[in-house]
Amino acid sequence: MSTSSRFRILALAAAAFSLAGLTALASAAPPASTDPPASAAAPGSGARRANGGIQILTTKDLGDIPGKQALMLTLEIPPGAKSSPPHRHDAHVFVYVLDGVFVTQIRGRKKLTLRKGQWFYEGPQDIHEVSANGSATRPLKLLIFMIKDKNKPATMPAAGP
Repeated sequence: MSTSSRFRILALAAAAFSLAGLTALASAAPPASTDPPASAAAPGSGARRANGGIQILTTKDLGDIPGKQALMLTLEIPPGAKSSPPHRHDAHVFVYVLDGVFVTQIRGRKKLTLRKGQWFYEGPQDIHEVSANGSATRPLKLLIFMIKDKNKPATMPAAGP
């Protein structure tokens, strides 16, 4: 990937996180629609409808980065929810904690506990081994921004240990 493409990805992520504060402020107002676009919930995409914990906020083809697409969504994890199975995204993923306590670990790195206002990054080759709500009493809400290959699933199971 060229330096200019990397700069564009980082600029898009910065814009997404500046919107995170606005998203948190606006969360008290009901969204215009809780259903993701039909294309976002295509079979096999890993996307779920809002009542499944995932709400797709937007997708955008990135014309100046051929074959890439930006995806922004929120993920709500109920109190006490344990780790999801190991998975990967084959994407640049920026995760911002809107509310709650997030326990996360990327294979080969130490486990992190993140709170409201903190964030982390997953690279395209990373395997996400731990992804859990760190509270038994409060829901967790995340804002996720990713740059991914267009027409490929956002999430897939990780191969092997």
